Amino acid sequence: MTTPVCTSASAAAPGRRTPAYPSFASYVRARQLVLLRTARSLTANPSDAEDLLQTALAKTYVAWERIEDQRALDGYVRRALVNTRTSQWRKRRVDEFSCDELPEPEPVPGGDDPAERQALRDAMWRAVLRLPARQRAMVVLRYYEDLSEAQTAEVLGVSVGTVKSAVSRALGKLREDPELELAR
Repeated sequence: MTTPVCTSASAAAPGRRTPAYPSFASYVRARQLVLLRTARSLTANPSDAEDLLQTALAKTYVAWERIEDQRALDGYVRRALVNTRTSQWRKRRVDEFSCDELPEPEPVPGGDDPAERQALRDAMWRAVLRLPARQRAMVVLRYYEDLSEAQTAEVLGVSVGTVKSAVSRALGKLREDPELELAR
């Protein structure tokens, strides 16, 4: 025999136990992370999962007074999550249309080939990885993290002059790297 989860508000059982969660807010605070994990398993996007959970919790809030068995709250919210997601899936619009000819992409101005840009990025990273650890750290902080010389010195606990000279030597090594000659 199953216990009813939801009944009408007027059919309150005599001698009803004190609920495990005194309020909807305390339930949400206690179970929010578990329910969010469930919502994330139903969607591909974390933002969509948060929206889905919010919608399901709004539906649960409306029925909060009618839920008799406090132990079944998670099941009730999970069912609301699944039903809401199913409704969203049924209502989705498809903005793709089939056509006889595939449209050609517009040529990139300047003749840049994305494959060549990626090959250059890969070569640059390999060259940076060949630098000594200290120079590599300074180059990454200065040029990839866009920190100033003073900020880089502060992060690494060295003087600004040390950063300037180490970065200068590192850039010299990168200029002489044979793998990067193709980019010049």
